Amino acid sequence: MSLCSVSSPVLIAFLFTSSWIASGATAFINSSFLSHRYLTVDYYDKTCPNLEHIVSFVASQKLKESPATASATIRLFFHDCFVEGCDGSILISSKPGSKELAEKDAQDNKEIPVEAYDIIEKAKAMVESKCPGVVSCADILALAARDFIHLLGGPYYPVKKGRWDGQTSMASLVYSNIPHANSTIDDMLKLFSSKGLTLNDLVVLSGAHSIGFAHCKNFVNRLYNFEGTNKPDPDMDPRLLKSLRRSCPQYGGNVGVVTPFDATTPFAFDNAYYQNLQRKLGLLASDKALFLDPRTRPLVQALAKDKNKFFQEFSLVMDKLGNVGVKRGKKHGEIRRVCTMHQ
Repeated sequence: MSLCSVSSPVLIAFLFTSSWIASGATAFINSSFLSHRYLTVDYYDKTCPNLEHIVSFVASQKLKESPATASATIRLFFHDCFVEGCDGSILISSKPGSKELAEKDAQDNKEIPVEAYDIIEKAKAMVESKCPGVVSCADILALAARDFIHLLGGPYYPVKKGRWDGQTSMASLVYSNIPHANSTIDDMLKLFSSKGLTLNDLVVLSGAHSIGFAHCKNFVNRLYNFEGTNKPDPDMDPRLLKSLRRSCPQYGGNVGVVTPFDATTPFAFDNAYYQNLQRKLGLLASDKALFLDPRTRPLVQALAKDKNKFFQEFSLVMDKLGNVGVKRGKKHGEIRRVCTMHQ
């Protein structure tokens, strides 16, 4: 799974001055703001003029073979940007015998389908054949995420480029830097703020759940034993509850089973996700919280009413997300020729 025409200036001021923003997070934000000015839409116009056509072609071909690749790649982009910034570090493979696993092998990333990594490798190989040693894996990932969003009916937005690839990848950094299925609104606001993102960004980026799937283990507690009551979550539509129980039995038999975030239009990138939240059709506890919390409910309602507004907001927020923790120069990054290997 960042911008903000709807966010309250007072709230934003609170988020960025609250005592729970650590000095390390502040430095991360400042670094992102300093780096993003180097990103431009035409960054590769002279050095790799066919870059966008190559990535788009590979994405469209992969979508025909494996539709699930789209949501997986978008999730891959979110997880990359939230851990050490948008630097392609999630693509690096763990070194055999190393005590520290790479990001992709963290427990929270193991559910990302391998197709997402494969599409970036395929696109990178084709780009390298035309423009060797020029384009970063981080930029290819940002482009692929945009292309899949558009291929599924979502907005087409310009992607600024010029990111360098990160030189480190640590699984130990993942858990504390990404949202979880049971995250509260306060949890998510704190996390998003540490990346320079706002309440509005949180709600808009959550709209990526318009597509994609979640494993049973991420919501099974809502079906049978919500908050230790031995009863289902009352904030779930009974018809959805019945359907999910068929797929996800309480004890065993659901390993590897997935169900769509969006129960109505699971393969279309649209604003039905927000409409579903109003009808108690949110899948994760973190999804339903967006409608129940008075701080985020008005934004959910506004985006549910107007798909064009959602598309406009989402395009802006994706641009803002793509600026998080950008790295530039040999001191901080590299241009990897193979995305899985640090040079």
